[in-house]
Amino acid sequence: MIYLYLFWEFFKIGMFSFGGGYATIPFLYHISQVYNWYTLDELTQMVAVASITPGPVGINVATYAGMKSAGIFGSALATIAEMLPSLFLVIIVSKLLRKFSDNFYVKSLIQTLKPISCGLLTSVAIGLLKPEIHDIKALVLIGAMLIFSWKSKRDPLFYILIAAIIGVLSALAGKTGLFSLLAS
Repeated sequence: MIYLYLFWEFFKIGMFSFGGGYATIPFLYHISQVYNWYTLDELTQMVAVASITPGPVGINVATYAGMKSAGIFGSALATIAEMLPSLFLVIIVSKLLRKFSDNFYVKSLIQTLKPISCGLLTSVAIGLLKPEIHDIKALVLIGAMLIFSWKSKRDPLFYILIAAIIGVLSALAGKTGLFSLLAS
């Protein structure tokens, strides 16, 4: 039965997430709440790993989430389920593109979906940040990365890498007492 739910949920993600791989995050957040296939911490890790691995983020997360919830078959099923709507849509749209490319309603729909996707991402980002609110180091790191990304406009991978290095060093320093040695 898990395979049917897994296929259906990732098919819906593929069907309704509009705006790239990160637009799948609200749906993945919902799945974590409803089915408990993975925790919010695991979702955060999935998105981080999917962001730095080759390939589309949404597909990478589907593969990882499918593996976490139902093994290798679940991984393949979730990946295929998420790709199928796009495949169908590309086939249909490619047939109709020339006919409707200058249509007012099509242009309006696209312009309407952009801020909706931004709102969904913001909502999930706030939900994912709630557990980190008590950790001042995490809040400072998030704030610093936002400021640096706004000021220098580098590739997001650069900031992910820097944040990962700082996080690892911070975790190591906490275990070895390095910060307490430096403070004394």
